Amino acid sequence: MAEQSKVILHGMWVSPFAKRVELALNLKGISYEYVEEDLANKSDLLLKYNPVHKKVPVLVHNGKTIAESLVILEYIDETWKDGPKLLPSDPYKRAQARFWSKFMQEQTSTIIVLGTCPFK
Repeated sequence: MAEQSKVILHGMWVSPFAKRVELALNLKGISYEYVEEDLANKSDLLLKYNPVHKKVPVLVHNGKTIAESLVILEYIDETWKDGPKLLPSDPYKRAQARFWSKFMQEQTSTIIVLGTCPFK
């Protein structure tokens, strides 16, 4: 079982990307501290933890930071072996899951940025 001494998630209540990380942490039964970020007034910690994109989500595990929700999900799945797997063990099925996850991320981004639904 992975070391779980300190897990912090920096997110924003409206971010679907942060929400999917929260879902994964809860599904795996991982205790974590949640830090709500105001993206209009970004915290010094958020800027320090994600200096490239300066956005949420950011996972901090024992002082190590991981940014980008899909990367965080893979990290969670590989670090915490207990609980259900987030991705299938079969490489082809895992690739399919990654494809659909990326597709949904792109669609969600379109909805958030443009305020329109591409499925109409």
